Amino acid sequence: MKAIIAEKPSVAREIAQLLHVTEQKNGYLTGNGYCITWALGHLVTLAMPEDYNIKSFHKKSLPIVPDPFILTQKKIKKEKSHQLDPVATKQLKVIKEVFDQCSSIIVATDAGREGELIFRYIYDFLKCTKPFERLWISSLTEKAIAVGFRNLKPGKDFDGLYEAGKARSEADWLVGINASKALSISAGDEVYSLGRVQTPTLALICKRFQEHQNFTEKKYWQIQLYHRINYLDFKSQSSNRWEDKKSVEHILKSIEREGKAEVTDVQIKSVTEPAPLLFDLTALQKEANRKLGFSADETLQIAQSLYEKKFITYPRTGSRYIPKDIWPEIPELIRSLNNHVKFKDGISHLKFGNFNRRIVNDLKVTDHHALLITGKIPSSLSAKENSIYDMIAFSLLESLSDHCLKELTQVNLQVNHYEFLSKSVTIKQQGWRAARGILWEDENHGNGEQFNDFPQVKIGDVFKFSNPEILEKKTQPVKLYTEADLLSAMENAGRLIANEEEQKAIQNTGIGTSATRASIIEVLLKRQYIERRNKRMIPTQKGLQVYDFVKDQKIANVQMTAEWEVALHEIEQGNLDPSLFLHRIRAYTSQITEELLATDIPKERLPLLICPRCKSHPLFINKKFIKCSDETCSWIQFRTICGVQLSVNDISLLISQGRTPLIKNMKSKGGKRFDAIIVLQDDQTTKFEFPDRKKRSR
Repeated sequence: MKAIIAEKPSVAREIAQLLHVTEQKNGYLTGNGYCITWALGHLVTLAMPEDYNIKSFHKKSLPIVPDPFILTQKKIKKEKSHQLDPVATKQLKVIKEVFDQCSSIIVATDAGREGELIFRYIYDFLKCTKPFERLWISSLTEKAIAVGFRNLKPGKDFDGLYEAGKARSEADWLVGINASKALSISAGDEVYSLGRVQTPTLALICKRFQEHQNFTEKKYWQIQLYHRINYLDFKSQSSNRWEDKKSVEHILKSIEREGKAEVTDVQIKSVTEPAPLLFDLTALQKEANRKLGFSADETLQIAQSLYEKKFITYPRTGSRYIPKDIWPEIPELIRSLNNHVKFKDGISHLKFGNFNRRIVNDLKVTDHHALLITGKIPSSLSAKENSIYDMIAFSLLESLSDHCLKELTQVNLQVNHYEFLSKSVTIKQQGWRAARGILWEDENHGNGEQFNDFPQVKIGDVFKFSNPEILEKKTQPVKLYTEADLLSAMENAGRLIANEEEQKAIQNTGIGTSATRASIIEVLLKRQYIERRNKRMIPTQKGLQVYDFVKDQKIANVQMTAEWEVALHEIEQGNLDPSLFLHRIRAYTSQITEELLATDIPKERLPLLICPRCKSHPLFINKKFIKCSDETCSWIQFRTICGVQLSVNDISLLISQGRTPLIKNMKSKGGKRFDAIIVLQDDQTTKFEFPDRKKRSR
């Protein structure tokens, strides 16, 4: 009897169907010489500090550096303690029962670092010694699973993958537990969460936000001319930017009197725009965020659903290429798309027998190749699933198409010694852009380029212009991150390093991996360090406070995190001893713990305020609420109202004068932003007062 362990029940059922395993038991299936069970994600995790008999946190107990780490059953937080998850406890008993009655194990958890770690932690926790093999597949189609079972790989071949996952898990524990507790101790009465990956990501968001907020807008003016030659219209703008409006008005008059422009230079060049590569997970998440407004986590969940329904290959991939042995399957995938009307036009532009092979590169395929459709015709998909499937299918059509050829024209004109520029782009060969019929991306507009044919002109030509006008413009601040922008910044974090030598060493390395970046963003949202606002990622007051505490410390260092990702990859490849990596992490943990414990965090100066209800006892004020110090009175007011925390000054005015100043940017249950004054009523409850509505009613 052989045991098979999958990551989810749905995958276990797919495997059972292929192997004709039909007998349903409690927590597993059996028959035909197999017992098939599942893990339900991380059933076994690293133990918490209390499991090491560290009951409370004081300066003297930090840093906590377990040696060795202890594995424990998954726990869930209840009130102020962690208790064993009953679902995990039950399934672990089932897995042990399955392992005990089988001679060997086939590992069918997701084929990646986390999937490997899920199995190995269970295997070690149960003290299992049975031999195991690995099912390594990139899709859940019957064909892929059957091929995978014919080519089972020795378990030891994935020891590097496991060691990398284990090192990542222990590094995150060391940094996250110690840094969070050290900062919380320094802060006094507030609990903070820091992490090896989440804190540098928060630093990216906060730094960009502060640059945006501190930007000083400046006005400037340019002159625009309109031209018509041989029935073709185009416009030109002055190369100069004037910061004084009166000066530009004077110049405009002299230009109007001249009435003619002379061509001083003409530059025409051809540009080849390569067909895009296939999607990896991060590229798909960025595209879905820009085009559809989906969050990174939402895109991952949709892609995972499509994978489990056998419509696409494994989504948690970090590669945008396919290996040579997959290339012969591509024509059949294209033919499967012919069943969909929406893809027929794109397919008609492809040259069968002469596809673009740019996506084929064995050396650039990591654990899994780029995202592909499987050839199974989609059915019964939700609107969101359809949209993600279409993105992946169209990316395949685009990647196999010819390059797009453009002609760029730049003409320099002169009027009264003032230079004007006109730029134009003409598509000479649509190439891959014909797949979806999208010749121009929205982001191309606004850079002064005109997308049309340009009249033939030569140096020395003189022609009239009409309707010269002054354009008032403003300097623009750096844009706040959208989720797509943030994913790009995380993916290319190495490029953000100022030192050129250090940047060169890790320029293609990012924060986290394709498989983990969405969860990092979700952690920051859950911690209420950031929020989504009008498609932008904005730090909250709490997030900015944390950033202010740690921005100059190693815990927020993008370079350090990027270097660790390089090290984890080296461990995975067997080129680095994980013990050396963890030795560096322990030293780093001691350093950041010391830094954070020494952080001088100014405490709020709390005023002496008397309870508005009993009018005799002082109020107790902490980060979360204000309440009467007399238990029998029990008056209480929470400090965070509709997502905004009241400042000490707001509280003082509410208690002493019965009303706060105008509180801005609160958020209703429906998600709408509003400004209001909070008023203390006669019964000591609060209500909103909206000054704008009063003005309108008058």
